[in-house]
Amino acid sequence: MSENLTALVVDDDPQVRGFIAEVLREDGWRVNEAENAEHVFEMSDAESWGMILCDVMLGGADGFAVLRHFLKEQPHTQIVLMTGYGSAAGALDATALGAYDYLLKPFSVNEVLTLSGNLRRRLGKQKCLPNPDDGSNPRAYKSDIALIGQSAVFLEMMKLVGRIAPTNLPVLITGESGTGKEVVARAIHLRSRRAAHPFVTVNCGAMPAELIESELFGHVRGSFTGAERDRPGLFEEAHGGTIFLDEITETSQAFQVKLLRTLQEGEIRRIGANKTTEVNVRVIAASNRNVEEEVKGGRFRQDLLYRLNAVSLRLPPLRERRDDIRALSYHFVESVRDEGMPPLGFSPEAMQILEAYSWPGNIRELENTVVRAAALCDRFINPNDLPERLRCQQEADSADVRGDNNGAAAPSLEEWPTLAEWEKHYVAKVLVHTKGNKQAAARLLGVDRKTIERMIKRYQLGD
Repeated sequence: MSENLTALVVDDDPQVRGFIAEVLREDGWRVNEAENAEHVFEMSDAESWGMILCDVMLGGADGFAVLRHFLKEQPHTQIVLMTGYGSAAGALDATALGAYDYLLKPFSVNEVLTLSGNLRRRLGKQKCLPNPDDGSNPRAYKSDIALIGQSAVFLEMMKLVGRIAPTNLPVLITGESGTGKEVVARAIHLRSRRAAHPFVTVNCGAMPAELIESELFGHVRGSFTGAERDRPGLFEEAHGGTIFLDEITETSQAFQVKLLRTLQEGEIRRIGANKTTEVNVRVIAASNRNVEEEVKGGRFRQDLLYRLNAVSLRLPPLRERRDDIRALSYHFVESVRDEGMPPLGFSPEAMQILEAYSWPGNIRELENTVVRAAALCDRFINPNDLPERLRCQQEADSADVRGDNNGAAAPSLEEWPTLAEWEKHYVAKVLVHTKGNKQAAARLLGVDRKTIERMIKRYQLGD
């Protein structure tokens, strides 16, 4: 057995800890267990592990403290953080700090085995992995940015964002308008080693073509009419930090040539200048267009795309992450509530409308809708507080379900299942998902273990 195949499982729930440890032992790992971070720190003075699976919430020091400790003391160890209360910001922070992965509870035997296989291969290739965080990266960003959501598609994207943030690679972010491209660009910057330096944003689509070169590269006195003094450009302003070029596909071919040279050579030339100036800037570009289609149409340079596209991120539209609409809505309501005022809420009917709407304007449209409704409502946002277009879509969808639009008959009362039948079906599905793990099923359902055992007995779902 390889010396690297040693694992530590850290969780204050003995059933979860024992489940993971048992699966890993069956897969050939030597496994230790610990119930809190303090125990881990004591053990680490005498032992080392190839892999540590650690819960985020431990009662004392948390999983992030364990992660930071091992990044410093045993940088070869691969850390996997686990949580039953996952968030996009948590996934981003975990991978940006250097965690191998960030897993949401409950997970199945197959998921643990897949993780085991991936780490086995990784540890076999690398005896000692470099510490991705040398301590120079400021971490005072948690209150600076709101990344709301816990849908699977959004969490996976945030984990990728966290992994690329500490690098200096250029990034191309694509996605529909309103999906949060600038928010993600700023998140990358704030979790990079450039975080103490400027983050400069440029909306290329809103800037006249004849001015963009001067704005970005600067000019010298007398280089054109009105140039009465030397003026540094935004690339020089961003020196040491990050420049975010939004709507990059709206720029001219002439500008694209000069931007390509800047990326290749790390230098700019002010308009009218005889010499170049070195700049140390990370470039993050964004577009709401299909950039490859822009290349095919001759509107965007392919060589520039290759330079910008070292890492490509596609932000999902809100209709692909409907599980996040509720959390986003409450976040926007809370952001406009005056201090001392009672909290605002949503009626079930209003939330149903919000979660069913297609949101062509994405998060920006949702924010505007919720803020407007919050200004109109009393204590709860009701359907009448929402724009007519949202209510009309729900009515159209309801008509489709009733068969008003396609001639299909609505189901009879006899065809509707009883509440008990729904509950039995749902509990059975959860138990299948958790591979029969009652504790995991109870957590997923938001009930205690005794309740899940009563449900299993009532519906005869046991062996």
